[in-house]
Amino acid sequence: MINGKLKVGVIGLGLIGGSILKALFLLNKYELYAVSKSSYKEAKAFCDFSSPDIELIKNCNVIFVCSKMSEINDKLHELENFAPETTLVCDVSSIKTFLSKSYKFNFITTHPMAGVANFGFESSDEKLFIGAKWIIEKNNEILIELIEDMGAKPYISDRNKQDIQTAEISHLPALMSLALFNSVNEESKKIASSGFRDTTRLSMTHQDLIWDMLNFNRENILKAYNNFINSFNEIINMPEDEFKKLSQHTAKKRAEMYDNNGKNIF
Repeated sequence: MINGKLKVGVIGLGLIGGSILKALFLLNKYELYAVSKSSYKEAKAFCDFSSPDIELIKNCNVIFVCSKMSEINDKLHELENFAPETTLVCDVSSIKTFLSKSYKFNFITTHPMAGVANFGFESSDEKLFIGAKWIIEKNNEILIELIEDMGAKPYISDRNKQDIQTAEISHLPALMSLALFNSVNEESKKIASSGFRDTTRLSMTHQDLIWDMLNFNRENILKAYNNFINSFNEIINMPEDEFKKLSQHTAKKRAEMYDNNGKNIF
């Protein structure tokens, strides 16, 4: 630490990494280091030091690795060459089981449950995490303080459970949105309104991210898909009274699930 400030590094300045940097910058509480091959110049306005060189963050107390999913393991192994054992290193990936079980530093998996269809540093937002759940695999006082400072709510869950949960609530919906958009003929799209718009929003997810979801979490996604098909078949074959009861109950539970800002309040 310098002048009593915790030194925090962010590797990768896309939507999540950029939003972490901007959210922490507002607090004027941390000494911030940003590493990106493409956005380090733009990041200078939101940190103390920025560079395309990963060794910039070698003396940081905490490091968030926000690289593309397919690059995270390589970045973590690269950090092992110079990051001290005491350094707290966190990923932000939505998939965990492809990561190594241990590294030479203090590694904790995390995943902020926040995002938008747009991507890149230009889409990052200091308010992105306000009111959002932020999954962590175990308790850590420093990490929890950082997460709460960004306005998010820490939620503890082991990494195996995370991959199952994200397949159900994130990865499957993204792939279904993509499939739905491409299953509808062009003539029908000309008259599509808000229902089609809202249910296909996730089809705009960046192609690298949606491919990594499918590539790294395929087994859990297929299980979630089978559960969906079973539920769909049950619903369309229900008697009218059962269908209406289920529909009414679902509408009530769905209304109770989110606040007026669209944040999960369960």
